[in-house]
Amino acid sequence: MTATRTVRTVLGDLAPDELGVTDSHDHLFIRSPLLPGQELDDPVAAEAVLREYAAAGGRSFVQWTPQGMGRGAGSLAALSRATGVHVVAATGAHQAVHYPEDRFPAASADLAEHFVTELVTGLPGAPEGVRAGLIKIADDAGPLTGHTRRTTAAAAEAHHATGAPIAVHLEPEGDPHGVLDRLHGRHGVDPDRILLGHLTRFTDRSLHRSLAAEGAFLALDSPSRIGHPADLQAFEVIADLVEAGHAHRLLLGADTTTRRAREVGGPTRLLTDLAPRLARTFGPELCDLLLVTNPAAALATEWRTP
Repeated sequence: MTATRTVRTVLGDLAPDELGVTDSHDHLFIRSPLLPGQELDDPVAAEAVLREYAAAGGRSFVQWTPQGMGRGAGSLAALSRATGVHVVAATGAHQAVHYPEDRFPAASADLAEHFVTELVTGLPGAPEGVRAGLIKIADDAGPLTGHTRRTTAAAAEAHHATGAPIAVHLEPEGDPHGVLDRLHGRHGVDPDRILLGHLTRFTDRSLHRSLAAEGAFLALDSPSRIGHPADLQAFEVIADLVEAGHAHRLLLGADTTTRRAREVGGPTRLLTDLAPRLARTFGPELCDLLLVTNPAAALATEWRTP
């Protein structure tokens, strides 16, 4: 008997075809010492963002904010109910620079147990039954740190225990193939369970193609970050990958991490600017693939309970 694949949202598990148009990498809430004065921490503002996104045709919203970065766990379910937008929350851990030194336990097994709890039982500070639907980790901007080794191992262990997909924040100075080597080669995570974020930050088009060819999902997620150099090439990166035959590996997201980015469109700009340009160039079928079909495939999981 074949297990049923579902997407785990803050209001429960959904059939993949219920997701609809999906922003595959974004933030309703986030704070970090690296973003002083730009924190997203207001539930009223978050509701306005979701309502505007829904009015533009958005149906699902995947928040990659892990614990310890103000992910708004106590507000996500209410926001989803109020706006009708499905919300997928994250467990996991970002780079060490985002946390106090003692924020997470040192042992990967302890981290893995924590991630599993948030995936199968619930998020601390949230109403009962509000669970994460993916694991968020990050690569380093320089040499690999012990923190990243631990979070990577813990994410892989939690994935094997639950089936949850793993989303990875990448840095332009980092090594995306090294990320795949660690998760897949060392820890046995299938590439199609891995979502690689921020690929538009890399200028080497052959790198994008080779990552897609390895079977990972590529989250092309910078269109709302006005002023980031990646904005200048987001469309071209997507177009190159489509023309190279990798459209089935691509996800779109706005990655709204600051108040300033919200002020210039936030996640709605994904649907009012980038998607129409892609549709004009490649036809509406491409937008349906990148915004509906691919997110359903990337996020749907045969959930396991350890």
